[in-house]
Amino acid sequence: MTSVLYDVPGPRAIARNRVLAVVTVVGVGALIAFIVYRFALSGQFSATKWGLFTYATIWEQILAALGKTLAAFGLAAVLSVALGFLLAIGRLSDHRWVRIPITTVTELFRAVPVLVMMMLLYYGLPSTGISMEPYAAVVIALVAYNGSVLAEALRAGIESLPRGQKEAGYSIGLRKSGVMRLILLPQAVRAMLPVIVSQLVVTMKDTALGFIITYPELLYLAKQLSSNVQFGRPLLQSAFVIGGIYIVMCLILSAVAKWLEGRTRRTPKRPDGPAATTATIPVQPDDPRLHRDGTVTEVIAVQGER
Repeated sequence: MTSVLYDVPGPRAIARNRVLAVVTVVGVGALIAFIVYRFALSGQFSATKWGLFTYATIWEQILAALGKTLAAFGLAAVLSVALGFLLAIGRLSDHRWVRIPITTVTELFRAVPVLVMMMLLYYGLPSTGISMEPYAAVVIALVAYNGSVLAEALRAGIESLPRGQKEAGYSIGLRKSGVMRLILLPQAVRAMLPVIVSQLVVTMKDTALGFIITYPELLYLAKQLSSNVQFGRPLLQSAFVIGGIYIVMCLILSAVAKWLEGRTRRTPKRPDGPAATTATIPVQPDDPRLHRDGTVTEVIAVQGER
């Protein structure tokens, strides 16, 4: 007996798979146990190291750093999506004087690492007489890199659509801007939504690079907390707490994206209109609508129940 994708395993294969599953579970369990043992042996579970996070002042600082992280991510996400749309449309332009410069800019932004761009903006520009706040440097670097990546994703989504979509738009009298705005972009965004969300998650995590240029976000605070001598330098504890916050934020963003994807793929409900019903009525023998059985079927429109 076989299935569509693979052959159904026999008794020997089932037994082998069960043995491999047990060995894998035991191996993973042993690795976790070893890590927990090393943590306990080195005193990572001691109350002294975790006592730092029992103070309300520390959590106020964490919330303030979280606000800084979300402020940089929120503005960078909106501007990255907007820049991605502009660069994608520019790369698809029929005019060489538009397409070539935008292609060059897009490839340049994609090639430069985010951290290098942040350092150039914050440490390099002052040598030319231009100073920049850490927040501005973080946002500009994130927008430049992630906007160029989103532009390539959107361009790929548009070019992957059937050519008949574009030709159908031209056939009903739409110009290229109308075809792009009404036909191609909505379908491309719907198709590339998982890629867009994945890149936004990367944008959120890349805000942590701002600690290099002293932007007071979560990782910058974690570095400060981990150097607290009074509580035994809680490096791993700070990493666990701050890392957990990043994980929760990414999960929330993924859940929102999944909800949006479901909303965009849902078929819109049509308003209730007049329902059609049929009725068989008798007619005169000389009626031109007469059927062979001596009756004629007419469609009578009635108001449907809501």
